[in-house]
Amino acid sequence: MSRIRILLVAAFAVLALVVAGAVQASAQSTGKLVGTTGPGFTITLTKGGQAVKTLKAGKYTITVKDKSSSHNFHLIGPGVNKTTGVPFTGTKTWTVTLKKGSYTYRCDIHFASGMQGSFKVK
Repeated sequence: MSRIRILLVAAFAVLALVVAGAVQASAQSTGKLVGTTGPGFTITLTKGGQAVKTLKAGKYTITVKDKSSSHNFHLIGPGVNKTTGVPFTGTKTWTVTLKKGSYTYRCDIHFASGMQGSFKVK
């Protein structure tokens, strides 16, 4: 085999590995979300600093910042039921797979007072 041919085969092999890695990384996580509850009577879910209203189906990493021992962050939807405890304060990270449907996040103690939000996954 000529040197040029060997170099071309090696270059294509490296390119194939790079593309495969990028596709796998993309399939592993669709995005990063941030859920925050407290310290007052607030609860939010954001992506890139913007309130979440709709998302694409897929795998997400959610960093939950629970800033009050009198609140929790509870995410409920198709196949998802994740929560921090009410006395817990701190940060937790969840990996969830969101499917098509409606999701709600809320403080279980204060949701009747409006401490909740929702979004749709398409």
